Amino acid sequence: MFENLFRFPDPVNEVAARLVAGFVVALTALYLLTQSTPLLAFIAYGFVARVATGPTLSPIGQLVTRVIVPRLPLAEQPTAGPPKRFAQAIGATLSVAALLLAVMGSTVAPLVLVAMITAAASLESFAGYCLGCVVFGRLMAMGVIPETVCEACNNLQLRLPNPADNRAENAGNPTISGGASS
Repeated sequence: MFENLFRFPDPVNEVAARLVAGFVVALTALYLLTQSTPLLAFIAYGFVARVATGPTLSPIGQLVTRVIVPRLPLAEQPTAGPPKRFAQAIGATLSVAALLLAVMGSTVAPLVLVAMITAAASLESFAGYCLGCVVFGRLMAMGVIPETVCEACNNLQLRLPNPADNRAENAGNPTISGGASS
């Protein structure tokens, strides 16, 4: 039971990842305006939940994957999971640090950390450019992250059906362009 709970999806639907990032942009922008500690706690919880379980324990992840994405006329865009999980871990680190600093009475440092999250989430959501995924790829290239962590990063086609098989089925559906994922 718990082995499935703490499973991060691989591959990840890029459309869902970008929509989650859009919600993160909205929430972090709201935090920058209000400096609400409970809101920052919700943001931090969301990142930690997504690192631990993918969308399973994340309210935003559940909303996006169960309600919004199924209603969109967009084809699924699979991308490697480990780089996306790494990006979520960076968001978790920054948001938890911001929350701890805010609880300890700091005002400027939490704003700087949350602004960094806002910038990265904006790139992911609006341009499909995942900064955490780029860092993940660089760390793999340097040998810091073993290639076995994400063998599929180099070749997602090993595990996915041929996109040509779905072309007729998806003809006419607009898609969100994919971003850097490794």
